[in-house]
Amino acid sequence: MLNLQAMNPPGRPTSYRPDHCDLAREHCLLGATNDELAEVFEVSPRTIDNWIAHHPDFAAAVRGGRRRADAKVAASLYARAVGFRHKVERTFLCRGEPKSFSVTVAYPPDTQACIFWLRNRRRADWRDRPAEADAQSEDEFALLDTASESVRLDNGD
Repeated sequence: MLNLQAMNPPGRPTSYRPDHCDLAREHCLLGATNDELAEVFEVSPRTIDNWIAHHPDFAAAVRGGRRRADAKVAASLYARAVGFRHKVERTFLCRGEPKSFSVTVAYPPDTQACIFWLRNRRRADWRDRPAEADAQSEDEFALLDTASESVRLDNGD
């Protein structure tokens, strides 16, 4: 059993309770930050940091909720990037009788999701070029233009 007194210096008793883990996991599944967890538990963000550092069960709940949420978002982003099909069940009235049918809806790949995915997963190949590189390219083009102009003038064109 955990000795909470050994983890907390003398003074104000901790407001941490083991049942906070489930609530923290649920909020982290929804994307809660430490600041937002602090609001939920009506404590300071530093207290949340301390709970994560000193209560392994709380830390595991927070990390587990966040990992699961991140994995779900990553899977959804990937599906948007490559396109996907989704089966939809519909019910309508035909001559007063409910009729059900299913249709498969195709979602084409989303270019913006592709770019976002590749820029984050393959940074070296897909990152935006820094402004410095663009300025250097412009300088090189200016030099080439000047050189071609001088060659043209030398040739009497």
